[in-house]
Amino acid sequence: MRLSTDQARARFAAARVARLATVSAAGVPHLVPITFALLDDQIVFVVDDKPKRTTRLRRMDNIAAQPAVCVLVDVYDDDWSRLWWVRADGRATVHDTGTAIDTGAAIDTDRAIDALAARYPAYRQRRPPGPVVAIAVTRWTGWAAAESG
Repeated sequence: MRLSTDQARARFAAARVARLATVSAAGVPHLVPITFALLDDQIVFVVDDKPKRTTRLRRMDNIAAQPAVCVLVDVYDDDWSRLWWVRADGRATVHDTGTAIDTGAAIDTDRAIDALAARYPAYRQRRPPGPVVAIAVTRWTGWAAAESG
């Protein structure tokens, strides 16, 4: 069954992790898991300080080259009546911490990091340095095998 925009948005907001799809300037796709928060009709995530090979992340270079992104959340279960997925398409922008996020909604990077900290205990214990990525969602789509779940 196709999900309405409100149903898709609600399922997305309740998910704990999502997959961010970006594309490089050369057209090479890149997919990574992200933690996120939903503020108004924007998805926000932050570059955190867990061990990484480098702070120059491919997803950030890809967003700079091609800001159109896709974010997916889903549930798989061997009971296929419980399957569902939601996709958010939008435009991503990168913001240094302590700045306004100017994508049509009145939020700032501090509010975005606060929302992330409210969802994820690790961010309360160690506030991430950023930058913050805001995705202005232009389209919500989704599907579920059954109405609930």
